[in-house]
Amino acid sequence: MLTAYYHDGDRLVSGELLGKAKPVWIDMLDPTKEEERAAEQQLKISIPTREEMHEIEVSSRLYTENGALYMTATLPEKADSDHAVMMPVTFILTKDRLVTVRYHEPGAFTTFPQRAKQVDLACDNAESVLVGILEAVVDRLADVLEKASLDIVAIGRDIFHPDPKRVRQRNIGFQIILRQIGRKESLVSNVQESLMTLQRVASYFDQAMRSRKAGAPLTSRIKTLSRDIRSLSEHAITLAQKIVFMLDATLGMIGIAQNDIIKIVSVAAVVFLPPTLIASIYGMNFDFLPELKWSFGYPFALVVMVISAIVPAWIFRRLGWI
Repeated sequence: MLTAYYHDGDRLVSGELLGKAKPVWIDMLDPTKEEERAAEQQLKISIPTREEMHEIEVSSRLYTENGALYMTATLPEKADSDHAVMMPVTFILTKDRLVTVRYHEPGAFTTFPQRAKQVDLACDNAESVLVGILEAVVDRLADVLEKASLDIVAIGRDIFHPDPKRVRQRNIGFQIILRQIGRKESLVSNVQESLMTLQRVASYFDQAMRSRKAGAPLTSRIKTLSRDIRSLSEHAITLAQKIVFMLDATLGMIGIAQNDIIKIVSVAAVVFLPPTLIASIYGMNFDFLPELKWSFGYPFALVVMVISAIVPAWIFRRLGWI
């Protein structure tokens, strides 16, 4: 699907790729082969295929061809969900037009056109439209990291400040916490990957605009964009470290809980060992036992077994083992 965006005063409006008016931005969402060929013939540029967009080499993601800048970044779709989709988006910047090629729907490609239609976002040319889209992407990633940070704080509260009424259910709680930590780790990793590619795009874009001697307002926005990306990258690294710490803490808590169970079982085995020994002695099948004909033999054996169980338990209690 091809969507063209045109200038309408200080706004951007969408329309069909028809007529004499030249669009400032053409968005290609999951284009067919016919649409790719039509765009190449009309725009006089080469449209990268899906396979070419997935290349991981920097030289395949950032290059210039026939005066057009080709920049590919990995952007998330449904970034704040448990099923985020990470796919590349290619930005093709010519002298007077921006073309985006994508096969998924990042949130910024929905919010940016809506805002640009209602508010003046200083989208005077193709370069400023590209900056506006990248700013919308960075804002979206900032929101995702902010929500992830709040979720990580909540997970830390469940680990280190559990509800006293739910302490006995912590084994189930730890399983839930481990799943939450795994999901947040995947989320932060996706954001880090996206920010890394965006940083490369911003640097390449900045160099290209300097060589074209772009105006000060545009270069200033690109510098601000680069600083924002670096700040978010540092924040994502901090969150990743917190996630690792919480994972280690959770595994440590699980180990402590397991040790407590093993300790209880071990103490119970030691406490009941003397009564078991006494019962085994009086359960031996010999013809002569001193207390066999004694009328108080059975109560005596019971009392001895109870005392032999209480004494080790009292000693362990005094030592603080239970």
